[in-house]
Amino acid sequence: MNPIIESALLPVEVVFHPSWWYHNTGITFDEDFFYHPFKRVESEKRMEKELYERFGEFGVGENHDKDIPLVGAVHNAAGYILSEMLGCEVHYLEDQAPQVHCAAREDFGIAVENVMRSAPAQRLASLMDKMKTRYGYVCGDINWGGILNIAMDLRGETMLMDMMLREEESQEYFAAIASVIERFTSFVSSQTGTSSISVNRIVRHIKRPVFLHSECSHTMIQEDLYENFLLPVDIRWSREHRPFGIHYCGKDPHRFADSFAKIPQLDFLDVGWGGDIKVLREKLPHTFFSIRLDPVTINKTPEDELAGIIRKLIADSGDPALTGVCCINMDQDAEDSKIRTIYRTVEQIRNSHAKLV
Repeated sequence: MNPIIESALLPVEVVFHPSWWYHNTGITFDEDFFYHPFKRVESEKRMEKELYERFGEFGVGENHDKDIPLVGAVHNAAGYILSEMLGCEVHYLEDQAPQVHCAAREDFGIAVENVMRSAPAQRLASLMDKMKTRYGYVCGDINWGGILNIAMDLRGETMLMDMMLREEESQEYFAAIASVIERFTSFVSSQTGTSSISVNRIVRHIKRPVFLHSECSHTMIQEDLYENFLLPVDIRWSREHRPFGIHYCGKDPHRFADSFAKIPQLDFLDVGWGGDIKVLREKLPHTFFSIRLDPVTINKTPEDELAGIIRKLIADSGDPALTGVCCINMDQDAEDSKIRTIYRTVEQIRNSHAKLV
């Protein structure tokens, strides 16, 4: 048990890629989708309506008839804004998530005090003000990425060499990025009450708002580099921002099992497809696992086999009360029947567990 994590039993979330939305609904992901206050609300409502019409029997799209002032795209996987605030060029495309272009910085300079006064930050503040004027409140959040993710957006793969050759400067750089993240998430959560639904929608099923640190790029580093440079921040954040979680979408999260076990309060772990669930559970008996399915595997796997995969992964997790299932970025080739298989299989497991207790 983890008293900090209270959620519905075995929550499920499927997040579709922008190409799916564009192909099926005609929604475009230009700048207005993210920053025009009324298009924000209209687009999210259209998304909810589409989900309700397709999968409403599973409780999906429950807000299809509501105008909800969501400040960020909670139906998309899109980490871009902090990189943009720090100087990266971002391209907004009609059928893709915002594309962050590496700034290829040669220096380690970050003017922490100025980031929340940047043009993208002011554009976000303006969006919130207009929404509050119209609707009286704002909710939702915007994917804030993670320390190494952002560092690589700014400096590219050079950052990986810096960690070995320029240790002190790298430490200071990561500390500055962590400070920017804290300022940004504090600002957003002070307005909306959450910071990480846009990182993984599973966290919306947990009663207390989760602080979810994205570590997508950690597949590129060794465990000792993580422990030297980034684990200390995760340990501090786990004490200051509970429930605290790590989003690890790579295929090898089990490689960091011993390292993650050193975090005093790791309440939530996004377990990338291919991760060894049993190894992670052995090291993290009190952590909620969001088990990630792979869109490519789903598209090519027959429904009965897909159901078997889901059942095995949940069984490997060992504790349905500390387990959820998600799939991120299902593209335009996704079949509705496969999505229903995900929801239906978990629903069956949920009902079987309820009978046992």
